[in-house]
Order: sequence, then C-alpha cells, then structure tokens
Amino acid sequence: MKHAGIIRRVQITEKGTRLACDNRYMLEVARAANKIEIKKAVEEQFGVHVLGVRTQTYKGVLRTLRNRRVVRGPSWKRAIVTVKAGERIELI
Repeated sequence: MKHAGIIRRVQITEKGTRLACDNRYMLEVARAANKIEIKKAVEEQFGVHVLGVRTQTYKGVLRTLRNRRVVRGPSWKRAIVTVKAGERIELI
C-alpha cells in the first residue's frame, strides 16, 4: 500500500488532546494498513520517530431508516501512534 493513502486524518478529540501530552496521537487510517505501513507513513509524512503503533478497528453503526430498512455505516480503523519524546505532530 502506498504511504500517501494510509493516513486519512488526525483525530482531534478530548481523548486525543489528553494523549498528545504523552506524545501519543490518534489517527484515522486506511482499513487495509498494518502497523508497519502506518509507522512508515507517519515517519515520512510528519518527520518524527515512531516508537509504537496500536490499532483499533470499528464496525459501522447500524441505522434504521424511515421505511424500517437497516443500513450499516462505513467501518473504519484508528491508530494510536507513540512518538519519540520531544517530537510533535503539528495538528493545525
């Protein structure tokens, strides 16, 4: 998988802000990406040294429409990336 399409966006949430104090950042990534590809993509795109990657896969949410038809929203994957002390990922 190419490094350009792996990182979708940096998630800026309350939990993500709390983790940023500990040099950890939450990223939404491609579902097919593995930890090694995520690490290489983050190091290349943001210019930091990655110490660890943890991933979480989320299933899409089930929704019931007006006509009682059930549809599933898109599934997605999140990675929590730990960077070397003193380095930062610029969020804005």
